[in-house]
Amino acid sequence: MNIRKKLLLLGGSRYLLPAIKAAHDLGAYVITCDYLPHNYAHQFADEYHNVSIIDKEAVLELAQKLDIDGIMSYATDPGVATAAYVAEKMHLPGNNPYESVAILQNKGKFRRFLLEHGFNVPKMKAFHDWNEVKQVLTDIEYPVIVKPTDSAGSKGVSRVDREQDLEPAVSYALNHSIGNECIIEQFIEKDGFSTDTDSFSVNGKLVFFSLDDQWFDTQAANEYTPAAYCWPSTMPSKFQNELHNEIQRLLTLLHMGTSIYNIETRLGKDGKAYIMEVSPRAGGNRLAEMLRYATGQDIIRASVQGALGLPIDPLTMGV
Repeated sequence: MNIRKKLLLLGGSRYLLPAIKAAHDLGAYVITCDYLPHNYAHQFADEYHNVSIIDKEAVLELAQKLDIDGIMSYATDPGVATAAYVAEKMHLPGNNPYESVAILQNKGKFRRFLLEHGFNVPKMKAFHDWNEVKQVLTDIEYPVIVKPTDSAGSKGVSRVDREQDLEPAVSYALNHSIGNECIIEQFIEKDGFSTDTDSFSVNGKLVFFSLDDQWFDTQAANEYTPAAYCWPSTMPSKFQNELHNEIQRLLTLLHMGTSIYNIETRLGKDGKAYIMEVSPRAGGNRLAEMLRYATGQDIIRASVQGALGLPIDPLTMGV
């Protein structure tokens, strides 16, 4: 008699549906959890538990009680660090160190790590309130971008071109931060399109890497959230190759394991290629699904296989 492997998925938005389907196709028993019992994806899971995904100790207690075989926070940013914490404590597959994931998930820590290891990185400083910002007002060179250190989907993000607009931007960012922290960083004027991608590593080695072009709607409620994507990227191949190598170097330095990543990059008008974000989760914008159509590579299925310790279907580089 075959015993079904148990996969705990953090969150419950509709973006989890591809991961739930992939898990069921692999014969797994799917459990979802968050603090919103009416979230859409829960009805497609085999079991649901009302536990906040940012409470890592509560999720760990649940995972131990359920005796799970794997955990993911697929396309759900608030649960990424929790998933790594639980996996590390329970010695589950994936092998992404919790401390490394905590660096990737915090924009302040991430920028400092990049700086310390010689990556191209915008000038940046982190703040917890306006009083801290006031101490360095004369040091700020505009334009800047103000962001919460721990939110995704461009929530709480503002570009600021003059000092009188800085305080409301800081307040806006802090209001969207779980940890009540924001960064003020140099705004990198892009050359061409900024890029987004979902990629995949096996035992820390990038086996699938792809870049696209992001398109933005300046009339949207949040003009910093991409409105559309186009493959392949028009970024010159020289810089795409550089970014691939630098992202691989980053994963090696952080001792990352087997994981999907949502990655944002930018070529600046200063002629430098920047890694803006690397989060060990799928993008909350269905990129992995689009890449499956565009490349034939199923990194959704690979993500579930990796989380459950199953053999991973071979993957090749993307577009």
